[in-house]
Amino acid sequence: MRKILLTLALSAAVAPQVSAQNGPGSDPETVAYVDLERYAGRWYEYARIPNRFQEQCARNTTADYALLPNGRVEVINRCVKADGSLDEARGVARVVDSQSNARLEVSFVRFVGFNLFWGDYWVIGLGEDYEYAVVGTPDRKYGWLLTREPIISEELMDELFFTLEARGYRHEDFVPTPQAW
Repeated sequence: MRKILLTLALSAAVAPQVSAQNGPGSDPETVAYVDLERYAGRWYEYARIPNRFQEQCARNTTADYALLPNGRVEVINRCVKADGSLDEARGVARVVDSQSNARLEVSFVRFVGFNLFWGDYWVIGLGEDYEYAVVGTPDRKYGWLLTREPIISEELMDELFFTLEARGYRHEDFVPTPQAW
């Protein structure tokens, strides 16, 4: 309880400063730098803003990232549907901002050798040891909380929610993803 009160107090103290640069009319601030080699690997979806392209996902949602020789990132998203079957989406991400590697675009549609329909993928929060990532979009319509472990501590959950609020998101908009490993 004390940690929750501390988080609320910090949010209240930081909110006026953050809202000016991360408010509804501005893009969320990204992290200063993402080491894509450290970012690669398996991530567990802790929570997300509900979206149409993940409606079928009932639990155990993961994202696997691997660096490709051409500088892009292979993306494999998996989840378990309500009927117990596995759903998988394969795509590729490209870096948009090479200074920070924090702004990427991802595509899951490939036609005649070309990726189509690129969507924003901005890393707006990242743990010091890459133990969590907060991913969003400029319009804040989409958002994901990713962790390296399927179950996280209350302290880490508080840190994730604090990061969301600091970037102009409402943590109430995020729905937890059941992880039953």
